Amino acid sequence: MLLACGLLLAVRPGLAEGEPAGVTVRTLVQSTRSWNGTPLPAYPSGQPEVTVLHITIPPGVALPMHQHPVINAGMLIRGRLLVTSAAGASVQLQAGQGLIEMVNQPHYGTNNGTEPAEIVVVYAGVKGQPITVPAPTAGPAR
Repeated sequence: MLLACGLLLAVRPGLAEGEPAGVTVRTLVQSTRSWNGTPLPAYPSGQPEVTVLHITIPPGVALPMHQHPVINAGMLIRGRLLVTSAAGASVQLQAGQGLIEMVNQPHYGTNNGTEPAEIVVVYAGVKGQPITVPAPTAGPAR
């Protein structure tokens, strides 16, 4: 019986009991570390506040250097996006890929594709705390 339950859980991860047939769940990204390998910090205390943004970046546009004081993760739903840290590390995202962002580390994104890049990002913050701030020596992205 335990083996059968284990197999059921392995086949249908993340589904609640009684989910309709045909529903599938695909984990996009799951980690205790951001995309550059840095461990995620502990959650701050205070009233939790979750923010979900849909961001569209035109082709050829680079966002300014910035950082996030809160844990966040996103999924690129359309286009291409190159995310580059101030330290020089980068990751190229294609539509359908997920990403766990760096916390308190300067970085920027560049749409290096030919169509708008659309990303949905979920921020797990604290009420009254900003989710994005300019990098300490912020200037235009390179």
